Amino acid sequence: MDDRQLPQQQGNPFQQAHTQAFPPEAFPQHAPQQQQTPQPAAPPRRRRTGLAAAVVATSLLVGGGAGIGGAAWWDATQDGSSSASGTSPVATSTVSQSQAPAAEGSVESVAQQVLPSVVKIDVTGQQGSGSGSGIILTADGTILTNNHVVELAAEGGGSIEVSFDDGTSAEAEILGTDPLTDTAVIQASDVSGLTPATIGKSANLGVGEGVVAIGSPFGLDATVTSGIVSALDRPVNVGSDDQGNSTTYPAIQTDAAINPGNSGGPLVDMTGAVVGINSSIRTAASQSPYGQSESGSIGLGFAIPIDEVMPIVDQMAAGETPTHARLGIRVGDDESGARITEVTEGSTAAEAGIEAGDVITSIDDRRITGADSLVATIRSYRPGDQVEVTWTRGGESQSANVTLDSDATED
Repeated sequence: MDDRQLPQQQGNPFQQAHTQAFPPEAFPQHAPQQQQTPQPAAPPRRRRTGLAAAVVATSLLVGGGAGIGGAAWWDATQDGSSSASGTSPVATSTVSQSQAPAAEGSVESVAQQVLPSVVKIDVTGQQGSGSGSGIILTADGTILTNNHVVELAAEGGGSIEVSFDDGTSAEAEILGTDPLTDTAVIQASDVSGLTPATIGKSANLGVGEGVVAIGSPFGLDATVTSGIVSALDRPVNVGSDDQGNSTTYPAIQTDAAINPGNSGGPLVDMTGAVVGINSSIRTAASQSPYGQSESGSIGLGFAIPIDEVMPIVDQMAAGETPTHARLGIRVGDDESGARITEVTEGSTAAEAGIEAGDVITSIDDRRITGADSLVATIRSYRPGDQVEVTWTRGGESQSANVTLDSDATED
C-alpha cells in the first residue's frame, strides 16, 4: 500500500488518446480500462489509406465522401475534351514557384525533422484491435509508446505491426510495460538504419512555449498539429487497476490537437526535441446526427513529461522491472491538500512521523492540491531521492526531509 493506491474514480473526464477498433458503424472514443468502453470503428488496413473510428469520425466520413466526389468530378471535367455546349476551353497560365526551404524553428522545419522518427502502431489481441503511435529510440528499432496502446497484445495471443515514415512496416514485440506511468517499450524486428528521435528536457518548458504533436489520430498517420504549452505539472489520472494503483502523472497540458490514435507519439519543442509522450485528452461529449456519442479535441491534450519517464524507459529497454518512488501511504482528497488515510509500517513516511489524518500540503516547493496532485508529484521523483514533505496536523504545519522508498521492496 502506498501513495499510488487510490479509490477507483467515477466519471473520469480524462480519456487515453488511443484508437481501439471494432465494428465500423460505431463511433465513440476509446475509454480507459475499468470504465465502460464504447466501441470504435475498424482501423485502416494500411498507412495513408483509411480512417479509424473516432471522436469526429462522422464528420471525417462525410467530409471524406464529399472530397472524393469532388475529386472525381474535377478529373472528369479536366480530361482535355470540350464541354457539352461546344465552347472552347479557357486558356490558363501557371506560375513556376520554387520550393523554399523551411524556416528554422518553424512548424514545417520541425515536422521535416521529426516525422522520420515517428511510427504508426497497429495492435490486435483477443479483445479486439486498435492503433496508436510511437517514438523511435534507436536505429535498430527500439520504440517508445504508451502502455494502453500495446496492452491488447500484452494480454496474450496478440500481434503488433509498426509502420515507418518511408512506407515500410515490421512486426514488433514488447520489451516492457509500465501501467503506472502508462509507458511501454517495443522492439521492431529485422530493421536497421532508422532515425532515432532527439530526446529533449521537459524541465526546460515554459507556459506559452510553442510545441508540435505528431502521430496517427484515427489511423491518419504522419499527422502534424501545433500549439503551445497551456500548463505544466497538471495532475492527470486516467484510471486505476483492480488493486487501486492509479495511472497518474504530472502532465504537460497543450492545446495542440490530440485525438485517439495520437497516443504514444511525441510532443516536441520548436527545436524538434521530444519533451513529452502524447497520452490523453479531456473531451466534451456531444450527440451526432445518428444518435451516437461523439467527442474530440477541445484544446485540452496531455503529454507525459519525458524527464520523468526516461529512467523507467531505460529499465524496460534493458528487460528490467520498472521501479517507482513511494512514500508508503494511502491518501484521499482534502480541501487543503492530500489527506493521509493510512501509513505503511516501516515506510519512509512512518519514519518521518507522518500519521493518518495528516494533510500533506507540499513536496519541496510544489503545492499539493489533492490526492492526484500528490501521486503525480511523487511519480516525478526516483527511488532514493530526498524531498521535503510539509503537512498539517491540528492546524499546525510540520515538515521533514525524507528519502523516498522504492516499490521494488514491496512483497
